[in-house]
Amino acid sequence: MSAVADNGAAAPRKSVTGTRLWVAVLFLLPALVLLGALVVYPIGYSVWRSLYDAGGDGFVGLDNYVDVFRDDSTLTAVRNTAIWVAVAPAVVTALGLIFAVLTERVRWGTAFKLIVFMPMAISMLAAGIIFRLVYQADPDQGVANAVVTSVHDTFADSSVYPKARPNAQVSDLKASGGGSFTSTGTVEAGTPALLPLVGIAPNRLPGEPRDAKAATGAGVTGTVWLDFKLGGGGEKGRVDAGEKALEGIKVEAVEDGEVVASATTGADGTFTLPAEADGAQLRLPGSNFAAPYNGVDWLGPTLVTPAIIGAYVWMWAGFAMVLIAAGLAGVDRNLLEAARVDGANEWQVFRRITVPMLAPVLVVVLITLMINVMKVFDLVYIIAPQPTQDEANVLALQLFLSSFGGGGNYGLGSAIGIILLLLVVPVMIVNIRRLRKERER
Repeated sequence: MSAVADNGAAAPRKSVTGTRLWVAVLFLLPALVLLGALVVYPIGYSVWRSLYDAGGDGFVGLDNYVDVFRDDSTLTAVRNTAIWVAVAPAVVTALGLIFAVLTERVRWGTAFKLIVFMPMAISMLAAGIIFRLVYQADPDQGVANAVVTSVHDTFADSSVYPKARPNAQVSDLKASGGGSFTSTGTVEAGTPALLPLVGIAPNRLPGEPRDAKAATGAGVTGTVWLDFKLGGGGEKGRVDAGEKALEGIKVEAVEDGEVVASATTGADGTFTLPAEADGAQLRLPGSNFAAPYNGVDWLGPTLVTPAIIGAYVWMWAGFAMVLIAAGLAGVDRNLLEAARVDGANEWQVFRRITVPMLAPVLVVVLITLMINVMKVFDLVYIIAPQPTQDEANVLALQLFLSSFGGGGNYGLGSAIGIILLLLVVPVMIVNIRRLRKERER
């Protein structure tokens, strides 16, 4: 029965919650105005602007949308955005799941969660600057290459004299491929071989080099030294006082292309080969002069996108871990214990019980990250250097470059923005439907 006033007139209509409709509208009005000004109007204006040329004067219809898929840089951006959507959310979610499960089993789990989540407090700009430094090519500046070169040098010998070369004026050592140098003549017992090298400043030699010494003795001997000294002087091709020895140089005796003996120079630059080296040619292998290993070109054309995704994973793994850990706290422990009692091992419990029960949370994290990576801009713009920025390009960055980064084509930029919106909308619809199903349960 409808409510009727004493005079027979109908009472003011109220909502289900008991609030008059005009009161509800009044309270919602500020939010609706802001929503219209900050969301609806920009979307509508972008749609309208995408139908006009760069200056906004000529109507071009859908030509801007056609140009998006004709431009090579935009196609690269589409490809890279697809890589981001396929890789980054999955990796972050997987790491978040692993961290959430493992932190339940360690004593300092809360402290670990705090450390992993801490990057979320850093802005994208700051994170980009940090990882631009981390990925520096110079191992003395870039942490990533410092680690890589340290591991490499642990298992592989590095050259001590990377820029050394024979003194062509007085030495019969000639380049013989692979960075090595081989003598044109042969060595004889009792006649010390002289192998002068140049190309290194005496004050740049490693350690504390000793003065070179002319080899003596009846065997197959010789000297490898730096045939130059500060201030000049001396005779080329002869071991002069003050000229420095080159310690640690490997010398090989070669006959018919086969190594028959080898030796390494001592602190005074001398070496002694066994008797079978008599009559052989001398070779200084390329390993003596190889350039030092300087690590990986993280920001080169090949690895720039994976490197930036690595920075994103570092930032957002804590976000995924916290959400998944919250979902994990609600899992019924009785089910886990029952599975263990029935003989299931930890991997089976994790795969068949924990993950299925966390599926709603994992979907939320995954969808949230997918929407987030479609809009990624800051990290790519800051980390990727100018020479390889085109290879790391994504749609959000291409939108900026087309409109404000020198392109000046607001029509094309608006078209890219609408395409981004159309890509995000299906993911949002899936998320909304999932939330409705959750409420109905």
